[in-house]
Amino acid sequence: MELIEQLAQAALTRDHLTLRSLVQDLTRAKTDFGKLPRPNTTDTRLLVISAALTELLAQRNNQTPPTWTKEIGALKEPFFLLESAWTMKRLRNLCETQSPEPMRKRLLYAPPHFLEFA
Repeated sequence: MELIEQLAQAALTRDHLTLRSLVQDLTRAKTDFGKLPRPNTTDTRLLVISAALTELLAQRNNQTPPTWTKEIGALKEPFFLLESAWTMKRLRNLCETQSPEPMRKRLLYAPPHFLEFA
């Protein structure tokens, strides 16, 4: 399983500790996100989340995302990376309106500073 697919799997299962750890590892390794390969998966959700996270991380590192991300559309239904957004109206509204653009355009919602580190 490719690293970007591991990130997507952690996001899909809302395993935030693993997700943050993997992102920190990629950042410390000065990863060229534009060279990340397209995940070899038949799971559409993992592919969509992979594309969103790849674009997000490339954007935050002032890099151009790989071309394969442009071919990936949105999820069929909204997915909140914070499960509590389903029940907390203000949090849900924040996620829906201010989620980072690479995620929001694919119906993947999180707070605006999701996966940013001090």
